[in-house]
Formats: sequence, C-alpha cells, structure tokens
Amino acid sequence: MKKEYNVAVVGATGAVGTRMLEQLAQSTLPVASVKALASKRSAGKTVKFAEKELVIEELTENSFTDIDIALFSAGGSVSAKYAPYAVKAGAVVVDNTSYFRQNPDVPLVVPEVNPHALDAHNGIIACPNCSTIQMMIALEPIRRVYGLKRVIVSTYQAIGGAGNRAMDEAREQLKEVLNNNIDPTELKAEILPSAGDKKHYPIAFNALAQIDVFTDNDYTYEEMKMTHETKKIMEDDNIAVSATCVRVPVLIGHSESVYIETEKVADIDEVKRLISEFPGAILEDDVAHQIYPQAINSVGRRETFVGRIRRDLDQENGIHLWCVSDNLLKGAAWNSVQIAETLHERGLVRPTAALKFELK
Repeated sequence: MKKEYNVAVVGATGAVGTRMLEQLAQSTLPVASVKALASKRSAGKTVKFAEKELVIEELTENSFTDIDIALFSAGGSVSAKYAPYAVKAGAVVVDNTSYFRQNPDVPLVVPEVNPHALDAHNGIIACPNCSTIQMMIALEPIRRVYGLKRVIVSTYQAIGGAGNRAMDEAREQLKEVLNNNIDPTELKAEILPSAGDKKHYPIAFNALAQIDVFTDNDYTYEEMKMTHETKKIMEDDNIAVSATCVRVPVLIGHSESVYIETEKVADIDEVKRLISEFPGAILEDDVAHQIYPQAINSVGRRETFVGRIRRDLDQENGIHLWCVSDNLLKGAAWNSVQIAETLHERGLVRPTAALKFELK
C-alpha cells in the first residue's frame, strides 16, 4: 500500500468537482498530488485545492499516467469514454455519474452501508445517486434490525443537483420576480426540469414533478435510479421500491418523505436510537420543540439528518420519516472521497489485473 496517492479530479470546475477538491483537502486520505482535469475550454484556468491554486489540464486519454485514484464527475459520456483509460493506466476510478451504477462488474457503494462491496472491485466504483445515498443512510439501521419489505419515497430535490448553470438560472428567475415583478409563468427557462428534454419550465416559486427524462413506464430515470440502486446496495431484489422525484426552489439540500414497511414490527423509540447511533446519521426528532431536519441546516455538512419518525396510522409495520442531506456533499463529493478513504483503509487502491471495461 502506498503511503501517499496521486489523485485526479475529472470535472474539477463543476458544482461537484469543486467540492471534491474541498473534501479531498479535508479528508484522511494521504494525498501526494492532485491533478485537476476538465474540458478544453477550461484548460489553463485555476481551481483551489487547500491553499494552492491548481492549473486545470485538458482531459485526454493520456491524463492518468502515475495517477492512483481518479474521481469522476463530468457527466456519463465522459466517464464512459475516459474511465476505462484511467483503469488501464493503473488508477482506481470513483465515478459520480450514473453510467456504471448498474454494471454487474462495478460496486455501487455508500461506505456506511456496504463497504464490503469494494473488496472485489475491478477498477471502477460507482457512487449512487444523491437521493439514493441519503435514503440508504436513513434506512440501513432500520433494515439491519427489522428487515425491509417496501419503500415509497417522495423527494424534494434541490436545484444544485442539476449543476451550476441551473442554480444560476434559478437565481436570475427569482430576481426577475422579486425585483421586476415578473409573473413566474412568463420567466425564461432553458435547463429545468431536464436540460435534454423538449420543454423547459421555471423553477422560481414552482415545483417540478420531473427530474431527468421520462422512461417508457412513465417514471423518470431519476425515479428508476432510486428503485434499482436501493436493491443493488442493499443486495435484495425483493424490496419493493417506488419513487416520485420533485425539483423544488431550494439551491442546496435534498429532502425526502419516506414511507417504509418492515418485516418485523418495529419499536419507534428503538428506531430513533438505531438511527442516532448509525455512522453518518444525525437524529433530529423532537416535535414538541419543533425540531426536525431542514434543508438549509444541511448545507456544508457531511451527515444525513433524520426526523419526523412515526408509525403509520393504519399499517402496524409501516413507518414514516423525513431525511435531509447536502446533495453536493454526502450526495456526491463527500461520498466519492469517502469511498477513496475506504479503499485506502481496506488496502484496495491497486491496479486492476484485467481490464473489464471497453476503451472507446
């Protein structure tokens, strides 16, 4: 095991990439050097890492010489093309896009939940969707004791999950309404609910029941990600999972209303205790004093906050809860860096013997 690692961050100028650099600077991962990689148009600009300014280099097929760990967050097409080149060069890739998540050769990891999945990695590890990650932190301590049969989740997802351009557009829309008295229905929109879809709608003073594009079954890809990823992470295809994902006018911090049915009837006080003791979770549940998780309080924090825990009124084994997390940190950048830390702790930062991923 090396004492220090050479790390590359792909997509270093993005909302997640800049936070990856911040989290790397604060992490326990022993870092020898950091290379900031991005598209040709960003090459030559600088980004901050600790007290240094890193000059951004253009991402190419040859960018990964002597790199030990490569953190990717530049879009699925970029990961599809360049991650295999990083593995071929001897790096371990932690990918924050959706491209590899359902690949059977790629572990899908939330370190507090399934670190053992890293042990047989083939050079690429996938970071789950932001909305899935925080739900796994909230549900895993319950599942371990009481089992889990069914999950129904409604998300209230922050604009930051769609990137810096979406946040900038939202700010401009809010200014137009508040400063110029523009009717929200008349606002210009070019990004949300999905940049790649045909129509776009304003997010200012609005809620959009669409994140990503729709699939053939009338669920969005975001909703199907939560379904498939939950089953893979928890290693149980029998868990029934359905989601409704909604974008709300919050810049950072996803919120989720989660209903679950456990295999065994749970004691609610015990559920609260289990969550309070689980790594990465913070219990905020004191309704007598109006204490419950709030999106604004999660910003800049690595933890997932869980509260409003209560038994269903009609279903004995049904439980409702509310969870909140910084989608750009635990939902993306921190979870990725945390995976790298866990790889180091388990002695798994090593070149892969055989390349299992196609070079493009």
